[in-house]
Formats: sequence, structure tokens, C-alpha cells
Amino acid sequence: MREFSEAYLERTREGMWDDSRQALEPLELDSRKRVLDVGCGTGELSRVLAAESSGEVVGCDADTDLLEFAGEHVPVVAGDALRLPFADDSFDLVVCQALLINLPDPEAAIREFARVSSDLVAAVEPDNGAVAVDSSVEGEESLESRARRAYLEGVGTDVTLGADAREAFAEVGLEVLETRRYDHERTIEPPYGEAALTIAQRKATGAGLADDRETMLEGELTSEEYDDLRSEWREMGRNVIEQMEERSYRRREAIPFFVTVGRLNGSQ
Repeated sequence: MREFSEAYLERTREGMWDDSRQALEPLELDSRKRVLDVGCGTGELSRVLAAESSGEVVGCDADTDLLEFAGEHVPVVAGDALRLPFADDSFDLVVCQALLINLPDPEAAIREFARVSSDLVAAVEPDNGAVAVDSSVEGEESLESRARRAYLEGVGTDVTLGADAREAFAEVGLEVLETRRYDHERTIEPPYGEAALTIAQRKATGAGLADDRETMLEGELTSEEYDDLRSEWREMGRNVIEQMEERSYRRREAIPFFVTVGRLNGSQ
């Protein structure tokens, strides 16, 4: 079961490789014959892999509804990341994006990736504790930091995995070839699209925090502290809308991702 909603993951992945795919160079996509994208979701990464690879790309996810979207671009197979429905050495590259952060035992998944790979295993994972926000609305950055900290404390997996994925790779016995950082930046500025307007409205009503309330209260945040945070959050959202009406609202968010690539011992 995902700790992060698919809506969150889709927003996180959306447009990630539009500007630069340099961070994917260690995957050696131009020489891959068969690639597996585990936890592919709606296929954001799968489409990039298919465009950059000279071989076949297969998407795999436990959620069959999401596979309907991914299947429009690559062949897909339903399956659990911890029990992949493939024989040993079926692929020469097995990769995932924003998946290990959702798993209580990422090493078990990496071990399974290594089983079905004959050569490379790769993970594209964020450090959700190091997200940077710059906003024209005073207080938005600090409020988002407070909300993010409370949310991450309530999530039961290592959502700050990022560069530390190399330690899990080494623990499984993979030779870590490289960890490359890529900052995924998203901006909101005039003219505002429908998605930006929806985000602002959800801030003004507190709907976004309401969705996360249960998780946030699993950490150290008390109900009273949550209510105070939501009140301040709604006020901040109203300020966002006011600036949007004046066409002066600007926001930049940078999410650090780390591409970790490992090779099976004995492969070349």
C-alpha cells in the first residue's frame, strides 16, 4: 500500500524530465535491451525510458487502474515490487522512481530487482525532507515546512531516502556505480493554469491539510496544533488567491531527487 497518494506521486513526477535527462545517463539507456519500470504508476518514467532506450520497456505496478494509463505507451504487467512476476535475469535494467520511499523494507525490493536483472538496478528517489520553497506570499515557506515536517513524522517509511539509497544497494550486494542528484523544480507564475488555481483554492479551504490530517496526527503533532496550523494555512491560501487576482503570485519548489545505479557482481 502506498504511503503517498498516487495524486501526490503524479504531481511529484509530472514534467520531471522535460528540461533535462542528464541525470539518467548512468542508466546507459542507449545500450539497454530490456528495461523494467517497477511501480510505474501511470507511466511518467516509462515514457521517458521508452523514448531514450533502444530496447523494450515494460511497466509493472500493483494497481491495475494505473496500468491502463501506462499501457498506452509501453507493455505493462500487474505485479508486486516484492514478488515480481518475472523469471531471473529477465531484464538488463530494473529501475523505479519514487517507490522505495513508500516501502517499509526497501532492501527487500532492491533484492527482488536484482533477481530479475542481469546487469543494472537503479532507483530514482527523492529526499522529501529537503524540499525548498520560495514564495511571494509571506509565511508560505515556513507553513509548508511545518506541514511537511508533521506529515513526514507520521509516515511509516523512509521518505527522505534520497542519496541514502546507495547504502541499501550496497547492503544487498550491488556495486554502486554512481549517485547523481537532480533537482526537480516546479514553478507557479502568471498566467496561472487550472492546476495552479485548484491548488490555491485547496489551500484557502484547508482541504489539502484535511486530507493529510490522519497521517500528521500519527507523529508528534497534537490535534490543537493541527487546528492552529490549518487556520494559518487557510489564511495563507487566501493571500495566495489575492496575489493571483493581482497577477503577482509566484512560487518555486525544488525537490531533490537522487539517481542511484548499481551493478550486479559478476556482470559487465
